[in-house]
Amino acid sequence: MKKKITIEVPNGWNDITLKKYLALHADMDNYKDNEEAQTALLLHHLCNLSPDYLKGLGTESYNKLRNELLNFSKPEELELQRFIFIDGIEYGFEPNLSNITYGAYADITQYDAVTIDKNWAKVMSILYRPVTKKISDMYEIETYSGKIDEEMWLGVTMDKHFGALFFFVNLSMDLLKDTLKSLTQTTEIPANIKSVLVKSGEHMQQSLNLPTETLKRLMELSESR
Repeated sequence: MKKKITIEVPNGWNDITLKKYLALHADMDNYKDNEEAQTALLLHHLCNLSPDYLKGLGTESYNKLRNELLNFSKPEELELQRFIFIDGIEYGFEPNLSNITYGAYADITQYDAVTIDKNWAKVMSILYRPVTKKISDMYEIETYSGKIDEEMWLGVTMDKHFGALFFFVNLSMDLLKDTLKSLTQTTEIPANIKSVLVKSGEHMQQSLNLPTETLKRLMELSESR
């Protein structure tokens, strides 16, 4: 008798928690040169399919699952969500980054890069704090106390994490472009300095996008089969 199982296919990044995403990325990073293994890991982590089941998965079923995952929205298109509810509590994104407290700033900048890695949950815990006052679009959040609840943010879905990440990506790239434009308008900058600024922006973009590149590449490879 054949055993029926229910396959849980995520509809988008809003169905995938940070904890699951980090586990997927870590496993896929260990098999950078093995496309078949990466495909299996993708289906295992995102669709909760066991290795034994994957071995007997037919081509038609495989293609159907693959196509469902390819319909995910692009991470860079997700917008910053200023308010996030967790366990009935409303958390607000730091409303004034230019006036962020020294303690919060120091705790964020201790990490090598602002990117979705093992430290990202800590960064989110610093940036989002309980809302204390809210009037229309204006709001205040708790003063940063140095307390970080990493575990809580591991359970938040990736649509919210990507929204925050790419807010910083876009902010950084806009700042770089404005700086380059300002220098160009005020003085003739040497070609080597201009080249350095442009390369810095490219490296920044690559660094911040790194966690999504493996998944993106795998999806593109799967689509071509």
